[in-house]
This record gives sequence, C-alpha cells and structure tokens, in this order.
Amino acid sequence: MTDAWQRKEGQSEKGGLNEKGRASLRAQGHDIKRPVTAEEAKRSPEAAQRRDNFRTRMCGMKEKLTSAKTAHDPNSRINLALKRWDVKC
Repeated sequence: MTDAWQRKEGQSEKGGLNEKGRASLRAQGHDIKRPVTAEEAKRSPEAAQRRDNFRTRMCGMKEKLTSAKTAHDPNSRINLALKRWDVKC
C-alpha cells in the first residue's frame, strides 16, 4: 500500500497535504511544513523566501508539466495548492 501523502486520505480538499499526509512524509525523513500565507510572509523574511521558492517551483511545474486542460482547471491539484498558498503564476 502507498503512503498517506500519495492517497486521497493524506491530501487536503483545499489543495496540498493535510496533517496526516505531512506526517507520512515526515516519517520518510522529509522536512515538510504547512503553507506560508501572505500575512506570514510579511512578518518573516525566511517565510517570504520559502513562499517565493514555492511559487517559482510550482509555476514552473504548471507551465512545463501540465496539459492546457489541467493548467486552466480550478480543481486540479496544482491549482488548488497555488490557491492555498495564495500565489499567482
């Protein structure tokens, strides 16, 4: 059986991973954290850098690795994650 972060039970309906999904990644040795909001980024330079790195990485993935249909689908996993982080590509 696959890990929780790869199954529906570890994925948040709003995009990204829920706490169970993040816990399964931590068990594999990954250093996963929850999303950084725009307000948190204003208060912390480290959070702002992490948010910017996420935006750069995910917007590049959206551009290169998704079909035109998926890129414009508001319910696709990548668009839900970008929405949760409140990031525009």
